[in-house]
Amino acid sequence: MSSFSRRRVLTTGAGAALGLGVTAANATSASASAQATPAVAGHSSGGPEETRTLDELYRDAVREGGRLVIYSGGDTPTQQDGIKAAFKARFPDIDLTLVVDYSKYHDVRVDNQFATDTLVADVVQLQTLQDFDRWKRQGRLLHYKPAGFSKLHSSFRDPQAAWVAVAAIAFSFLHSTAVGSDAPRDPRDLVDPKWKGRIASSYPHDDDAVLYLYTLYAQKYGWQWVAKLAAQDVRFARGSNTPRDAVNAGLKPIGIGTADSAVPASSSSTRFVIADGHPFMAWGQRAAVLKQAGNPTAAKLYLNWQLSAESQKNSFNGWSVRTDIATPAGLKPIWEYPNAHIDGFPEFMADRAAVERWKQTFALYFGEVKGDPTPGWPGLHPGA
Repeated sequence: MSSFSRRRVLTTGAGAALGLGVTAANATSASASAQATPAVAGHSSGGPEETRTLDELYRDAVREGGRLVIYSGGDTPTQQDGIKAAFKARFPDIDLTLVVDYSKYHDVRVDNQFATDTLVADVVQLQTLQDFDRWKRQGRLLHYKPAGFSKLHSSFRDPQAAWVAVAAIAFSFLHSTAVGSDAPRDPRDLVDPKWKGRIASSYPHDDDAVLYLYTLYAQKYGWQWVAKLAAQDVRFARGSNTPRDAVNAGLKPIGIGTADSAVPASSSSTRFVIADGHPFMAWGQRAAVLKQAGNPTAAKLYLNWQLSAESQKNSFNGWSVRTDIATPAGLKPIWEYPNAHIDGFPEFMADRAAVERWKQTFALYFGEVKGDPTPGWPGLHPGA
């Protein structure tokens, strides 16, 4: 975007829309409502929940051809290696290709494949929640209820079964245990001058989930807080993994805009901060089978496996998308944290004009995004 167009955006609505979010929130709600109405009409409910066992689905998927391609949002090419290894261990005869890229590139990649009749992916699993509503309206998604669909929290399933959330992810800030009693207790402490030069963060204007986290901070603490953070000599980088990596490597004691375990092992060197009365953000990572998928049975197998109690109990951060999976001691289900804003993030993502204004405004405070994308450049048809 040119400097002229950025200035034009800022002078034609940023002040009103970003006045601590009041106008933007109202516009977002209206936009979400307007977009939701046509999505419901004319679509099937997805039928009854899947009754085949995982082993039965596995056999059917092997007979289908035994191949599966998943486009998954993420930050590094190896980020989903744990998922790949667990799936391959359980279903060794499925040839799984799992391509990781920023969700904002995967979605337009899929759109381009639709436009050129070259679809590769069977499953899309992305952070760009608004795409699932759009693809649903366009008739691009297979309406399907995996086993356990009725056990998903209502925020984590489409009423007509066009998509499900397979994981609950949360972003906040974290700190090294080495800081001891000086550790920041809530986001207000991050602007204390003693942390100058000691904070790593992912760019809020490069990742929409991090953007929403920073938006919540701006709404809660005001632009004065943002200006103070901008003066903290923060080490910004692309990829929501980078703040955690910086803390784990001992490069910085604090990381903002990243995920971590809410129930860390006693040996963990980091602590993920969730403070009562202070914002963090969480969402359900949506997944869907594309209607034109070449391997629909294998795709269904994947969704059923991801949503199985077996998989959900192994959540890395302690949270499940299912209502019947107990959380670890000291942790509530993610939907019981009002400061997680699990319904706010989908509404935020639906208003793309407001999202762009937030991005450009944070660029004024923190500078332009720099660096190559951390997943690399997978190209137009990865997994083909």
